Amino acid sequence: MLDPKLLRESPDLVRAAIAKKHLEADVDAVLALDSAWRALTTEVEQLRAKQKSANSAMAALPKGSPEFVAKVQEMKAVSSAVKEKDVKLKETEALWHEALLTLPNLPHASVPEGKTPEDNQVIAEHGLPHEGQPHAVAHWEIPGFENLFDFGRGAKVTGAGFPFFIGEGARLVRALLNFFLNENALAGYVEVSPPIFVNAASATATGQLPDKEGQMYETIDKLYAVPTAEVPLTNFYRDEILEETRLPVYRCAYTPCFRREAGSYGKDVRGLNRVHQFDKVELLKWVHPATSYTELDKLRGDAEALLRKLELPYRVLLMCGGDMGFAQAKKYDLEVWATGQKRWLEVSSCSNFEAFQARRAQIRFRSAETGKPELVHTLNGSGLAVPRVLAAILENNLQADGRVKVPAALVPYFGKDHVTFN
Repeated sequence: MLDPKLLRESPDLVRAAIAKKHLEADVDAVLALDSAWRALTTEVEQLRAKQKSANSAMAALPKGSPEFVAKVQEMKAVSSAVKEKDVKLKETEALWHEALLTLPNLPHASVPEGKTPEDNQVIAEHGLPHEGQPHAVAHWEIPGFENLFDFGRGAKVTGAGFPFFIGEGARLVRALLNFFLNENALAGYVEVSPPIFVNAASATATGQLPDKEGQMYETIDKLYAVPTAEVPLTNFYRDEILEETRLPVYRCAYTPCFRREAGSYGKDVRGLNRVHQFDKVELLKWVHPATSYTELDKLRGDAEALLRKLELPYRVLLMCGGDMGFAQAKKYDLEVWATGQKRWLEVSSCSNFEAFQARRAQIRFRSAETGKPELVHTLNGSGLAVPRVLAAILENNLQADGRVKVPAALVPYFGKDHVTFN
């Protein structure tokens, strides 16, 4: 959520920043409600002051005197006005807060201009895309692929995008998750096993609501299956105040993730490229505002280290304003090269939300200097998401005999150095 003070004092700055994201937002409507709420607040405060003054005056008057009776009638009228205005104040405050939630986070000054993915900037590359492999195919075309990754039976049991992972396919997923968690622990992240359903307050705090209702699975009890472990993890400290000495706090978590992916179609959704249920390890940080961009670079470095150990060619994109999303102030995407498809696949987004989520969730730290509570900055990134990493491993390491070579770093977790499909 944006700082209301910034919105009041610099509305043109806010409009320009939102325009950089190419998102629709009615800043004027929010300002109008804010003005109405503040005016009503002043009226209620004035009426309460009048009420207090009348109480004091009554205390000095003899009970039953004409002056006392007149004050009683005056008090009744003031009390009635307070109740009426108080109801209107609460209604207006609720509308103002609801409208404020519709405004996106403002992009950091270093975010490049741009509207589409083509405007994102490649700022780093590691390894060269594999070329010249005559036997390379898209992973879903590997002979015997369906023996390990059964999309047909998954569709029968649940629906499209919910595959079964079988035998060495399931073992490979488990190996990747254990590898990710162990490596992240070595990098200083404390592992958490969070709930995989969250309430509306939690989804609102992280910015999934009211922005992404159509992408989440909702239960009849108004709980949401997590689209990412970011949601329960961030809310761990909701409505709490941390001591400054505890910052930064690093956490990581594995969860299955659930996304409706409404509107997705075409070649980008083939095989493991885009599924409705997938496994992911999430990295999350609560940090001091003064260090949040240094922490973002470290976070990105931790995710990159996993890709290097898996021997996957990758590149880092600095996302432009129009391709960044609702809640982020700055975001990097990590993409791996998939040889069989001859395309880049996103496997991690590393983002700084600054105080946007923390203000919604009221996650604060107590400043050692002033003793006053201040908002933390929150950051998160995938470390990593399994399906596309797995797709790239299968395609980049497919051998002429139809087996897939397992990256050396993964062998201790998988138990052997090749995947077979029969």
